[in-house]
Amino acid sequence: MLLVRGQAGGTELTGTLYERGECAPSFKGAPDEDAPYVWVCDEFYEVESGGTTQEINGRELQIAFESPMPRGFDTREQGLDAAKEYIRTQFARIGVSRDDVEVTVEKEEPGAEV
Repeated sequence: MLLVRGQAGGTELTGTLYERGECAPSFKGAPDEDAPYVWVCDEFYEVESGGTTQEINGRELQIAFESPMPRGFDTREQGLDAAKEYIRTQFARIGVSRDDVEVTVEKEEPGAEV
């Protein structure tokens, strides 16, 4: 699996791209199990009240999270491109410029000690 991490404004968001042959999580709304690459990541947005307090770029924001919306892809490149775009979009939803988001990808071996 690949961990796709975006960092900006003093916080980060990490999602997982499950690769061919790995078992992606299965739950209501999960993509077709035949998809060789599956992207899963939280979605968040700013709210007026409730949510979780988060400091981003020196501002306190109230952030609400939604359940992950898994998406399936045919190729690794499609999955990674979509994952990077997704991460940047989440930050843009809370007022962070897409250009300010540093996105990294790291290989995580299933069952590896952390």
